[in-house]
Amino acid sequence: MAGTAWLWWSSGKDSAWALEVMRRNGDATVTGLITTVTETFDRVSMHAVRREILHEQARSAGIPLHEIRISHPSTNAHYEAAVAPLLARAVEDGVDAMAFGDLFLDDIRSYREGLLDGTGLEPVFPVWGNVTEDLATEMIDGGLRAVVTCIDPMRLPADFAGRAYDAEFISDLPADVDPCGENGEFHTCVCDGPFFANPIDLHPGDVVERDGFVFADFRLKECS
Repeated sequence: MAGTAWLWWSSGKDSAWALEVMRRNGDATVTGLITTVTETFDRVSMHAVRREILHEQARSAGIPLHEIRISHPSTNAHYEAAVAPLLARAVEDGVDAMAFGDLFLDDIRSYREGLLDGTGLEPVFPVWGNVTEDLATEMIDGGLRAVVTCIDPMRLPADFAGRAYDAEFISDLPADVDPCGENGEFHTCVCDGPFFANPIDLHPGDVVERDGFVFADFRLKECS
């Protein structure tokens, strides 16, 4: 497709690589990034990435950032109420599509499509259907650099939190864990890649367990 799109930006590797794929393929020009931020923690929802890192990502990508602020805990109804004004703004701004970094979960894709139903915005899934073993290698070989900010301890040992997302990390994953973490096994924060003008220098902090997940904190190095 041609035209303009806003990209649902999780701060992690898959949405970042969706941006890169759109750039490479000459798809719709991405003119905005959308991120859900949990107000209680002032961090990207689920990924637990600090807002200052999120804003640095957007600055390095050279794309305006739009935040959706939600409470903790939140319901689908609250989320959808928060999303609706932003979708309306996108339509008013002449945006043609919304892009997502989802890989293979049909229920998530259907939910995204339902959010856009009737808005006139086309849902776009640039990395959908990729074999995740191959996609993980493609991202790493393509220059993407990321750190693991959240893991599900029911699926991975706690010491996987805070590690670099690299070939060694992929090799160490249990056989039943998706190498892109698409089933929620882990989440990442991107700190470098061909989609950034400059790498983002991160300083590791505490690792904590909360709400059934293990989170590794990172700060911008100059803020440490």
